[in-house]
This record gives sequence, C-alpha cells and structure tokens, in this order.
Amino acid sequence: MLPIHYVMAGLDPAIPRHRFERPISAKGGFFSSLLIIATILLLNPIASEAQTPPGDATRGAQLYRACAACHSLTPDRNMTGPSLAGVWGRKAGSLKSFERYSPALKTSDVVWDAKTLDAWLRSPAHFISGNHMTFAGISDARQRADLIAFLKDASAGRMPSAGQVGMGQGTTAAMSPQFTDLKKVGPDKQVTSIRICHDSYFVMTADGKTADFWEPNLRFKTDSSDTGPLAGKPVILPAGMMGDRASVFFASSDEITPFIKHQC
Repeated sequence: MLPIHYVMAGLDPAIPRHRFERPISAKGGFFSSLLIIATILLLNPIASEAQTPPGDATRGAQLYRACAACHSLTPDRNMTGPSLAGVWGRKAGSLKSFERYSPALKTSDVVWDAKTLDAWLRSPAHFISGNHMTFAGISDARQRADLIAFLKDASAGRMPSAGQVGMGQGTTAAMSPQFTDLKKVGPDKQVTSIRICHDSYFVMTADGKTADFWEPNLRFKTDSSDTGPLAGKPVILPAGMMGDRASVFFASSDEITPFIKHQC
C-alpha cells in the first residue's frame, strides 16, 4: 500500500524521491494536498454545491396555478392578495389599488427582483417578519427559480403559449380565476327580498321561488368590482358541496341591513 502522502501529493512511487528538488514529508505533503484539494473543490462548480440552473418560465407557469387562487395577473384585479401584474421591479407593499398590505411589508423597502423573490418564496415569514402572507414557502430551489422566471416574463408581457403549459385556452385566462358577472345572472339568482325569523333566513328570487337557510349557513358579502351586482340588486350564489349554504352579494355594505326584514 502506498504511503498516504504519496497518493495525495500525486507522487509516482516508481520515481526515486531524490529526483524531486524538495522532498515532501508525510506531514507537510498531507496538509499541502488537503489545501490543494479544498481549493479545487471551491473553484469547481461541479464538485462544490450544485448551482441552481436558470429558471424555466414554462414550468413556472404550471406552478403559478397554485398561486392563482389568491393572486391574479390582471392589472389591479386584487383578490386575497394583490395583483402580481407588473410585480417585477415593484416596491413591496406599494400597489395603490390594494389596501390590505401589512405594515411590515409596506415599511420593508424591499423591491421585487430575482434575489428578493427567491428569499420571499423560500419563507415569507422569515424574510419579512410580521407580514400577512399565510403561505409557508417553497423549499425546492429549482421550483422557486421556475416560478420567478415566470413572474419576470409575465411582468414583461411574455406569457408561455397555452400549448406549452398544456392548457386548452389562453395562458392568462387559464390561470386567472373565473369571476361570475353578477350583473348578468338569471332570475333564479336575483334576490328580491330576504326575511329572517328566529334562526332562519328566507330568500326570495326573481323567479318567484323562496329558499330557506339556517342562519349560520347564509353569508352576506359585498363586491364593488366591475363584475359585482348592480346597486340595490343583490345576487345569491350557492356555496359548499351540500346544497345547504349560500352567499348573498351586495354592491355596498350600506345595502345589507335595510334589505333584511324581521318577519315571522
């Protein structure tokens, strides 16, 4: 077996040691070799920690589907979270049409780019403590890179085609939530009156029918967007999977109390 200092120093045992101008001791050769190897590892990207490859926007489009439940790509179409249209290069907490930012986000002085988005997507709570984001984060560096590549392209108006991401319609439409235009619903959803008796609501619609609900199962909501109901014309939509729950949408919160009559 060759002495370890021969192996690590790269010495050929077939060549007499006196041929070298400076003999390498076992101790000196060992540590010198370790230093050489460590230097090579640090400089060699293959041997060192693997670098995350550039993100793929097409794969990122698939990942974005999970984000679409809370964020749209339509300018100023805000949902649970703000619209992500034009997010690249935008200061965090600065979209004027979104009014529910946390103080932590508004005062963070963060500008969204590849570096800050990567840190945010890895762990929103760790990157900006005290923000309102309930998303735990993405641990996979490749997935983060793909999603960031997609957001960068989407901000610049470059969207992958529907065929690239396996969708049968336009990419933006496919990844955007489909809002019912409450101004155009049929008479079966146009509410004409609501009365409450003890623990029950009775909702009459324009088709002449009345539906009854246990009071915790009927929710009253407002929608002031361009797809919301007409003023004074609330709309009822089913909710849940059991058929015993519904939501009534009003154009303004001021309409709710006067519309509901106490009558048994």
